[in-house]
Amino acid sequence: MDFVLFRGSLFRKTAVLSLCLFPLLLCAQDAKRGRKYTPPPPTCKITITVTKASNGKPVENAGVIFHPMKNGKDDGNMELKTNEDGKAVLDVIPVGDLVRLQIIAQGFQTYGADYQLDEATKEIEVKLLRPGRQYSIYEKHDSGQVGGQDDTKPADQSSQPH
Repeated sequence: MDFVLFRGSLFRKTAVLSLCLFPLLLCAQDAKRGRKYTPPPPTCKITITVTKASNGKPVENAGVIFHPMKNGKDDGNMELKTNEDGKAVLDVIPVGDLVRLQIIAQGFQTYGADYQLDEATKEIEVKLLRPGRQYSIYEKHDSGQVGGQDDTKPADQSSQPH
């Protein structure tokens, strides 16, 4: 019977001691974190509005592809589709980055341009054109048209086919 009381009192002493030391252990754990937390950089909210150049109506279901650029190289891509209002919104690219935007829609020319994200929001309006006539070297062209460009007076006359 004495052994049971001794064991019980030892248990109580250990429990009281561990309750006193528990806050000290928590403080020591907080002071020794493995890695420092660095918050993610602020991101830019990019709103793309895609319309038809001919009448200004929105283009629904157009593929809007974002290519974030790191040191002049493509760092992956993210693709969204435009809604019924012709809008696509993305807010995961950090402020200060360069993004290459590509828009693909059936029945329209593909659009592409680079944008520097300097602010917390960026509004981009794109007017898609219908595809033009394909240029062929086998057809007769007037002297002003070279490679599908309609230049009335080319800058370099030596590059013209004779």
